[in-house]
Amino acid sequence: MRLTAAIVLSTGLAAVVAAGAPTPSAATLPNDERTIVHVLNRIGFGARPGDVEHVRHIGLQKYIEQQLHPERVDDAGMDARLADLRTIGLSSRLISKQFEQPLLELRRERRQETTNNRKQGAANSSDPDKPSDRQPPDPAQRQLQQQANGVLTELDEQKLLRAIYSNRQLQEVLTDFWFNHFNVDARKGRDRFLLTEYERETIRPNVLGTFRDLLDATAKSPAMLFYLDNWLSADPSGPHGNSRRPGFTGAGRGRFAAPMPMPRPAAQANNPRKGLNENYARELMELHTLGVDGGYTQKDVTEVARAFTGWTIENPRQGGAFRFEPRIHDEGVKTVLGHRIKSGGGMSDGEQVLDILAAHPSTAHFIATKLARRFVSDTPPPALVDRLASRFRETGGNLRAVMMALLMSPEFLAPDAYRAKVKTPFEFVVSAVRVTGDQIADVRPLVRSLQDLGMPLYQCQPPTGYKDTADAWANTGALVSRMNFALALASGRLPALAGNRQLAGGTQPAPSPVAQDFSAAHAVDGWVASVEAALAHDLSDTTRATIAKATAAPERAALALGSPEFQRR
Repeated sequence: MRLTAAIVLSTGLAAVVAAGAPTPSAATLPNDERTIVHVLNRIGFGARPGDVEHVRHIGLQKYIEQQLHPERVDDAGMDARLADLRTIGLSSRLISKQFEQPLLELRRERRQETTNNRKQGAANSSDPDKPSDRQPPDPAQRQLQQQANGVLTELDEQKLLRAIYSNRQLQEVLTDFWFNHFNVDARKGRDRFLLTEYERETIRPNVLGTFRDLLDATAKSPAMLFYLDNWLSADPSGPHGNSRRPGFTGAGRGRFAAPMPMPRPAAQANNPRKGLNENYARELMELHTLGVDGGYTQKDVTEVARAFTGWTIENPRQGGAFRFEPRIHDEGVKTVLGHRIKSGGGMSDGEQVLDILAAHPSTAHFIATKLARRFVSDTPPPALVDRLASRFRETGGNLRAVMMALLMSPEFLAPDAYRAKVKTPFEFVVSAVRVTGDQIADVRPLVRSLQDLGMPLYQCQPPTGYKDTADAWANTGALVSRMNFALALASGRLPALAGNRQLAGGTQPAPSPVAQDFSAAHAVDGWVASVEAALAHDLSDTTRATIAKATAAPERAALALGSPEFQRR
């Protein structure tokens, strides 16, 4: 069965089904089954049972307009689904207090104990240079470590639950898109304790606002400041005195009541200006705004880094918020992309840089290209990109207006766009669960599955984020792994995450051995019918014949989910 699946996936994905989606007009959109399924796959994570009929009833255009205004979409059921995830509503400060600081304190105590034991052992040993063996973590350490790990696990769970069950599908797609655009890796130091607030307060509320607001929110986020090291960036000629300019405020937090402890400058062995860190400045222009070919120079990188000196974190190990520290800010004149920034501007130097970048034509083109690539094709039509970039500039970076222009464009529903995108592992797993229509209480096995499929959530190391093009995900090994996931899902044999979820003061439920035994919940005909409906009943003869040859119900269901048609959106 698995060999057959591999052949189906490898040969089927080599050819894109590109026949006949109608071309939309600005006044009205088509309402046929295939067009509806196409839209559900592009602005959401695929169809659930009944979704096609619902959209056909209200009309595709009305559905799109609703999705562009998520506040108008009833999503009350999500509260109950997320109720057991105790950390997803906590501030970074509370997360640090409850999970990070107890772990750090216990580690300090154990290190001190180890040091003392080694000294005592050396004094009593015939070999004074031989230290005592390092002790493995004790039960108290393991429990605190599991509790700390639970913060990221719950963030993973809420992402999956929202993607699977939220009625605000476009908001979830855009939250995933913009998090990836402004990527932060949970594995870097203490960022795992900062990401909950980062996604909730920085990304999600701004996905349909203005790009300038989103850019500002990420620039001041402790998660981003820590990830790209800007919290350590300082004027190499500083620190400056404790004097403060009249009326100075730090990000709406009022005047400094007392000077904060200054961060240590980042050590850069090959950079003589050791206090200045250019990581954020470079990624801000290359990945967040202008793009690699956006017309900036190394001199611009240095000048932008100078403008952002002093943008740091207050009490970093206590989940502190953004704070501007004038004593480590470079107050000199700066020139960025030909714009002169006067001396003495303080925090406004960085704000002016964000204004310059957000309004730059290269930024409009770069963002338009990425959105068109996500929602239309891996090689988006240049004419569409140009129109979206123009709309971006006309509206001052209004992301809702840009999305409206994209979703109402002829290219969005053109025949060439139909099934032109290969699903990422996240999109594949979510769409596979959505198509079943089942209710899953514990999605931790899906978290593990995404790790196995090569896309652990919130753990993309490079600041580029995960790729959303076929070349990253469409290879034989990866596609066979998807088939194995589909079979495990249909057979009720998904692996569980290691260890129990253990949160301070909370319950400790054991992880489920499977997400759900779908084979017991659905007759095989219902399974295949659900997948066919989610694919607009548009399966090739080869796919139908392959499914028909399977004798066991889980295998037939898995072949439907593993079909080349289901790998695309």
